Amino acid sequence: MKHAIRRRKAVLPPHVFESPTGRRVYDNRHTRLTKWLNDGIPPAQVADWAGNSVPVLPATYARCVEGQLPDLKRRLEAAGDLPEPPAAG
Repeated sequence: MKHAIRRRKAVLPPHVFESPTGRRVYDNRHTRLTKWLNDGIPPAQVADWAGNSVPVLPATYARCVEGQLPDLKRRLEAAGDLPEPPAAG
């Protein structure tokens, strides 16, 4: 038995260990970190909470983060830092 499985079996009640949640603990972690990143929590904070380094987050979760562009545009416009579009033709 793998080390992680032995540890989960030692601490989880049997009905939880045998459930999909008990078997796929990483899925819960992945979902939580993705949610925090999608909610706009700064990557440095998410990395700290997760015990990761900041470079691990974009490498692992870059394709999971979505829906932030409208908020980022509003923030840039409010700060006056949105670049002007290039002139046509």
